[in-house]
Amino acid sequence: MSIALIDYGAGNLHSVHNALKAAGAANVSVTAHPQVALTADRIVLPGVGAFGACAAGLRGIDGMVDALEQRVVREGAPFLGVCVGMQLMATRGEELGSHPGLGWIPGVVRQLIPAEDVRVPHMGWNDVIPATPHPLIERGEAYFLHSFAFEGDSVLATTNHGGPVTAAIGRDNMIGVQFHPEKSQRYGIALLERFLEWRP
Repeated sequence: MSIALIDYGAGNLHSVHNALKAAGAANVSVTAHPQVALTADRIVLPGVGAFGACAAGLRGIDGMVDALEQRVVREGAPFLGVCVGMQLMATRGEELGSHPGLGWIPGVVRQLIPAEDVRVPHMGWNDVIPATPHPLIERGEAYFLHSFAFEGDSVLATTNHGGPVTAAIGRDNMIGVQFHPEKSQRYGIALLERFLEWRP
C-alpha cells in the first residue's frame, strides 16, 4: 500500500512521515509530484502556518490540486488532512484576508476568539469528543496548536477551548483533524493505524 505525503512547503513532513511509519506504513512517499498522488493508495496532506500561504503553496505546484481532486474526490482514495491540511478542505479561510480552500467540505476557517479563561493560540493537550460515530475517531486526548478553527458542515469531533472547537471533519473517504497525530503519542499513532486500515 502506497501513501503520498504531500510536500508543498507547509508541513512538518519529517514528524508526520515518522508517525506513519510507526503506525505501520511501509511505503510512504514524501512528494511534490502530482503523478505520485494520482497513483497513491492513500493521501496525507499536512500543514503548518497561515491558511493563505498554505493554499498558495499547494496551488503553486502545477497540477497538484487537479491530481488531488481526481484521486480523492472522483476516485475515492482515503484522504487525511492534518492541522492546516484539514483547514484547506474548507470553502475558505479568513486568516490575513479571505482565501479559497479546496471546497471539499462546506465551511469557513475563522480566528479563535479568546475567552477570559483561555488563551489563543490553543496549544497543548485537550480532549477529542466525538460528535458523530466514525471509524477513525475515538474519544481521547490529542495535541493541538492553532489560532484558527473550522466552522461548518460534517464535524466529526470537537474539543473544548472556551467553548466547542472543531477537532475533526470528514465525509465519505475524506477526514481531517485539527490536532497533530504525530505529536499526540499513542492516541495519534492509533488514529493513523485506523487510517491505514480504513476502507471507506
